Amino acid sequence: MHFLWWVFLGVLVGLVAMLPVMRILLRRAERRARDAERRARDSERLAELGSMTGGLAHEIKNPLSTISLNAGLLAEGITGADLPLEQRDRLLRRLDALGREVERLGSILTDFLRFAGRVKLDKQPSDMVQIVSELSDFFDPQCDQNQIVLRTKLPDSPVPVHVDESLLKQALLNLMINATQAISDGTFNPPGGEGAEGIRGELILRVEADKDEARVHVIDTGPGIEADRLKRIFHPYVSHHAGGTGLGLSTARRIIEEHGGSLLVHSEVGRGSDFVVHLPLSDE
Repeated sequence: MHFLWWVFLGVLVGLVAMLPVMRILLRRAERRARDAERRARDSERLAELGSMTGGLAHEIKNPLSTISLNAGLLAEGITGADLPLEQRDRLLRRLDALGREVERLGSILTDFLRFAGRVKLDKQPSDMVQIVSELSDFFDPQCDQNQIVLRTKLPDSPVPVHVDESLLKQALLNLMINATQAISDGTFNPPGGEGAEGIRGELILRVEADKDEARVHVIDTGPGIEADRLKRIFHPYVSHHAGGTGLGLSTARRIIEEHGGSLLVHSEVGRGSDFVVHLPLSDE
């Protein structure tokens, strides 16, 4: 009986000694619960905001289509109307400007919906070499039009990846469009001397792979990006190109990160930029 008393007393003392620790643990658990509840509310609020803004963008696109259609009909009516030539040309120029602005707003809304919408991946076994090769063939006429030389550096063997090919092509295409815009903004200074007459720059697509990952380099010979701009180029609505929406790079990075990869950039002012897509290799 004497022994049990001492055991009881020892347990009681141990419990009393642990009370401060238990209070700390309870406060931590309570704080974590409050944080989790706040994050859930914030997530729900963001989801509602995303749904609302997406619906608003769709609602704006509908009247824009009506405006565009009626602008076209007005242009046809003015063309056939019995008006002085100078007056008719002036009205047609104004309608043409209206049409371009409507088209630009439609493009901005499309980019916004693509950025704000939920990314749903349909991953399939693919070959990164084939993806980049097809993109090169598709984009080559655009480069010719902008006096840009498009080069590819591809490995001889396939580079297996597990990706949503359509979305990944969209991300890479955004990077290629960004590269051509950068080249158009700069001066072509190729290593070793003058470039060919009429050539504004080079766009290089290079695919690499090691045992863990595939890498796609989108390299341009544009003016490069200053260090302070590098910190902000992936932020939405940050654009240094006239008429740009500032969503191309943000959307590209989001798509690549949804694939479990990353998008990095290396740039040197006066020499150009290298956007590098890192993606895990497929086990298949």
